[in-house]
Amino acid sequence: MSLWDWTLEAYSRPGVPEACLTLQDDHGLNTSFLLWAVWAEGPDAAVLAAAANAGKVWDARVLAPVREIRRTLKPPFAAIDDGARESLREDVKAVELRAERVLMETFEALTEQRRGGTPALAALQAASRAWGVRAPDDALARLASALS
Repeated sequence: MSLWDWTLEAYSRPGVPEACLTLQDDHGLNTSFLLWAVWAEGPDAAVLAAAANAGKVWDARVLAPVREIRRTLKPPFAAIDDGARESLREDVKAVELRAERVLMETFEALTEQRRGGTPALAALQAASRAWGVRAPDDALARLASALS
């Protein structure tokens, strides 16, 4: 199963969106990177580092600015029609999703073969370290549990 298809299925599980958003918003991690690390079943340190480097650049230059625009468009604006604002917000949301897919396709291309056998929590902990963030184990464990 492709990373994108696996991610769509995984993200629909109870608790996964909330755990991902906590790790993203409260701890500065990239959701796509975390999910890829679990899907890849623990890529080695060199692959993790290459993916983290690519992901950080894409996150800073593309995802974060698009996400900020989407969030800015959430509340009403004086003198701007709510329907038009919401329609634009949906367009931006689609761009953000496409940008996440491009990043995941990049990660998947770095994964020559899945190693197998690495538990989700261990893969998430390694990904967190490779991203340069020491996310709390309990936050990572919530995502690992929701993915099981």
